[in-house]
Amino acid sequence: MKFKKTASGSIAYSEQTPQEIEVTWFGVDFWRARSAITGSSKGRYTTWFVDASQLAATQQQWVLRHYYRGGLIEKLSRDQYLFTGLDRTRAVAELALLENLYQQGFPVPKPIAANVERKGICYRADLIIERVEGAEDLVARLSKSAMTAEQWQSLGRCIARFHNHGVYHADLNAKNILITSEQFYLIDFDRGEIRAPKADWQQSNIDRLLRSFRKELAKLPQLAFTEADWQHLYHAYHGALAKK
Repeated sequence: MKFKKTASGSIAYSEQTPQEIEVTWFGVDFWRARSAITGSSKGRYTTWFVDASQLAATQQQWVLRHYYRGGLIEKLSRDQYLFTGLDRTRAVAELALLENLYQQGFPVPKPIAANVERKGICYRADLIIERVEGAEDLVARLSKSAMTAEQWQSLGRCIARFHNHGVYHADLNAKNILITSEQFYLIDFDRGEIRAPKADWQQSNIDRLLRSFRKELAKLPQLAFTEADWQHLYHAYHGALAKK
């Protein structure tokens, strides 16, 4: 990972990222002015998909995300965090974790860059990752068609691979899992970290995922998810954990 100073903070970026990257690249207006916005994903806030092919020697499609607070504290501070060091900012920590996992061959998006802008003792932050080609999140996929038992088992083994490596995902839910024609990917590692593999947090991660499937099913009755599907995932997950 490389770093460059900016007028208001710092940018952290990966080896393959164009070195001329600047703060404006993290703002949606930069891409809108170039007619380079290709789509968006709306949850509590909007994540933007942009075509970076017009930038220096890259043909990549990127995902741009600004960091926002959640919960009760959001009412006090929408997107500001206490600055305690560049490496401990949400954006740089997530970029570093993604870079670590990506270099080891884990199915995660390719990390591009993180932007941290300081104001006094606080900071705001943004992240750019490469968009996974041909991918959609599990809720979008299951709202249209079912997965096979083998695919549910494959997902269970995929999650076990992360857990065996000690990868804690702070928000493992159905929308933070992508599926392509070939494999599954985990996304959104904000507040994620490497921990000693232990049954308590691993089971907590899995329980959170089950709750998210049930929550999505309550909102979308046609969602192709059943308790039998979960059992395929769950047994494959624990079978893969036992092999470590």
